[in-house]
Amino acid sequence: MAKQKFGLIGLGVMGQNFVLNVERNGFGVAVYNRSPEKTKEYINGPAAGKNIQPTYSLEEFVDALERPRRIMLLVKAGGPVDATIEQLVPLLDKDDLIIDGGNSFFFDTERRANNLQEKGIHFFGMGVSGGEEGALWGPSLMPGGSESAYKEVEPIMTAVSAKAEEDGAPCVAYLGPGGSGHYVKMVHNGIEYGDMQLISEAYDLLKRALAISAKQFHEIFSEWNQSELSSFLIEVTSKVFTKIDEETGKPLVDVILDKAGQKGTGKWTSQNALDLGAAIPTITAAVDGRFLSALKDERVDAAKILPGPKTEYSGDSKQLIDAVRDALYASKICSYAQGMKLLGAASDEYDYDLKLGEIARIWRAGCIIRARLLNDITEAYNRNRELPNLLVDEEFKNAIVSRQEAWRFTVRTAVDLGVPLPAISASLAYYDAYRSERLPANLVQAQRDFFGAHTFERLDKPGTFHAEWVSS
Repeated sequence: MAKQKFGLIGLGVMGQNFVLNVERNGFGVAVYNRSPEKTKEYINGPAAGKNIQPTYSLEEFVDALERPRRIMLLVKAGGPVDATIEQLVPLLDKDDLIIDGGNSFFFDTERRANNLQEKGIHFFGMGVSGGEEGALWGPSLMPGGSESAYKEVEPIMTAVSAKAEEDGAPCVAYLGPGGSGHYVKMVHNGIEYGDMQLISEAYDLLKRALAISAKQFHEIFSEWNQSELSSFLIEVTSKVFTKIDEETGKPLVDVILDKAGQKGTGKWTSQNALDLGAAIPTITAAVDGRFLSALKDERVDAAKILPGPKTEYSGDSKQLIDAVRDALYASKICSYAQGMKLLGAASDEYDYDLKLGEIARIWRAGCIIRARLLNDITEAYNRNRELPNLLVDEEFKNAIVSRQEAWRFTVRTAVDLGVPLPAISASLAYYDAYRSERLPANLVQAQRDFFGAHTFERLDKPGTFHAEWVSS
């Protein structure tokens, strides 16, 4: 039997669909899964009649591949990745390639790459975004690690990746060395957390203030998806409101428990931002929002104890809906600005040499955060590759300024009604802090010097100073 061009380990939904994508684009695939039953079910089902070779041991799997072998792992991050690599390595030869396509922590990717380099085996981490549909029809791919190793599979990845609607460009690019691919995917997921939280806050304010029905929400979000807010997540949200629960006859969204799960990539983003000293308050507010949602029982008890304002919204409904739309877009810009700023800080700290415009370009299709906004971000970095922050790009500045009044009206209304908008409020605070020539950090430095002699700098002359704050 002819050797296969590509191999994949891990036949979960993502793995099954990615293999079908590779095969459809003309590359034969060998597959292996720890459970032989799942492999048989796949081969007799979706993969029937296709150039996909099942294998039932790692030895058989490795032997089915042409050399140098190109092997992709789509297994659970953490221990399972290490265990799979450990089992594979004795069966591989020098210059074979392993790709980790899961959501691995970027430092783990760097450790694995260094360990395998000593054995003469190539390795890189690749973020894969787009969910089940993306894996099948074209995901956004974020490879980082050995560039020469990536060249071995570049034709395959280019073929299977999503293609941008605007220019047909493949949504994949070599991003940089080390764990850069998984780092970019981590920040992508952090931005995704921010997007989802911002959308849910817009929904919450309108629902509480105006008692809008699911049908009306479908119409509102459908309309927003035809505007500057056009994105995969806005589209998904509009469709969520059309699903009726068969048991109760109510909109399904209204019977779903308000506790949000998470797999950790958003938390990693916030933790790493703290390590790098990068401010990402919108994304961190989104992570906090999921933590707070998990306190359901406590919140139910607290609702009986802690009062809020008795005010009801009595203004114009359309004014509030339009204002929330503008606030959502302005906040979304801030969220992306924070994410891109974090990517820049990581590029400097870890020597990744990331091209921010290129990252925005490959996010335009296939991935969960794909949005019309990403075209504008790509263009902003094309205009100025050294752009310090998206907020100071002329186009984005104008977009914010024209929506600023509505943004502030939205936050004021939420405060008056006692509706929490942690991410939208954090976005506005980030904007106000970034545009402030002077912040109260002078008082913080005075306090630090008072109790800890941490010293301070002055406005009127250079140097480092300490004051005797209490007269003897």
